[in-house]
Amino acid sequence: MKLFSPRCSRTRRRWTAFCVSSSLRRPALRRCARLTPLRSAQYWRPSRMLEHDAYILLNLISGIGPSRTASLIQKCGSATAIFEERWEALAGIRGISEELARKIAEAAHSSMLDEELDRIALGGVEVVTRADAAYPKQFGEMEDAPLCLYICGALPETIGTQSIAIVGSRRATVYGMRMAQHIAEAAAFSGWSVVSGLALGIDAAAHKGTMNANGKTVAVLGGGLMKIQPQEHVPLARDIIAKGGAVITEFPMTFPPTRHSFPMRNRIISALSLGTVVVEAGLHSGALITASAALEQGKTVFAVPGNADSELSSGCNNLIRNGEAQLITSFEDVLESMDFLPGFSERELPFTAKEKTAEENRFEDEVDASLPESDRRILEFLKKGEASFDAISAGTGIGAGELSRKLVALEISHKLKRTPVGYARTR
Repeated sequence: MKLFSPRCSRTRRRWTAFCVSSSLRRPALRRCARLTPLRSAQYWRPSRMLEHDAYILLNLISGIGPSRTASLIQKCGSATAIFEERWEALAGIRGISEELARKIAEAAHSSMLDEELDRIALGGVEVVTRADAAYPKQFGEMEDAPLCLYICGALPETIGTQSIAIVGSRRATVYGMRMAQHIAEAAAFSGWSVVSGLALGIDAAAHKGTMNANGKTVAVLGGGLMKIQPQEHVPLARDIIAKGGAVITEFPMTFPPTRHSFPMRNRIISALSLGTVVVEAGLHSGALITASAALEQGKTVFAVPGNADSELSSGCNNLIRNGEAQLITSFEDVLESMDFLPGFSERELPFTAKEKTAEENRFEDEVDASLPESDRRILEFLKKGEASFDAISAGTGIGAGELSRKLVALEISHKLKRTPVGYARTR
């Protein structure tokens, strides 16, 4: 089966700059993609258009959106039927202006759809529409559910069942980045997938933390797959896909991110997750939009507290104060709140609940000799008492990246716990 070759050399250059010599072009990763077969030289006529393709075309027309599409389909019967109507008939539908009706009628006989299908095929991208059985069921109850979902990579099987959103400020502090990474790593260690927005700061820390623990993460974009912003996160997007995750968007391939499109993606982030964790958010942070969307969808919101005088934590602190979010300091708090604590595997828990009670009744001075040498160093250092992250790093000689992973693993196995100062041994 032949695939479309893009007619536009400019389009080819732009996409090649994104994916050549990258993991996006690897056959193993393209295997899951739905590649679109070659179309005829003539553009599709409405009577021959597939319902799947009709949704893609609707998504390409500016000014329609999910709500107007719902009105059009209710009146016409299907997405394909919309493009069989004359513009005069479409203009009579509530919410459809004469200008928009003309746009729809013209789109049916234009090259828009073919050009977009070219780009989709070239990138090995899967597009799931409302007409498809694979359309995420998490969007079922949303009035403003996306018409299409462009997927590069593979959505983890845990999406919607064991997935958590981690969002926060782009201007994150060291504390915020560390907390986001710790929580993401713990989620991955527990078999959960992490959803975030590929932005600077907290989002990036969440994605990286998940991958550090060999977990799968999903990045939801505020623009098209050929317009990733910030550009410095293109390598991060490649890593996410290479490690079994996905980069997704509701926007067409070349759609540029705008100040309106970035907030729109937040409802998708929250919809794909059982709950949303907000780490460092100011009063006007976009992360609060995600929290609001989660609450509207009936999801639980969690917030990591910050200093009372920190502008970057004012949004988180307000969520907690107003009762809109539960205060957490670790992913274990999330699991406990959602009654998922028993979900830890036996590999991650060194003893059962009954055995743990017996262990807690006697404090062991000696560190378990079967632990890795670096773990023993950390626990030996904490025998003197609780200590901050930086103090542990300096006292043990373990670098920040490795130490972060070690602390998360030791916390999950209940060998240490978080304290206001930093960390302390539990036994």
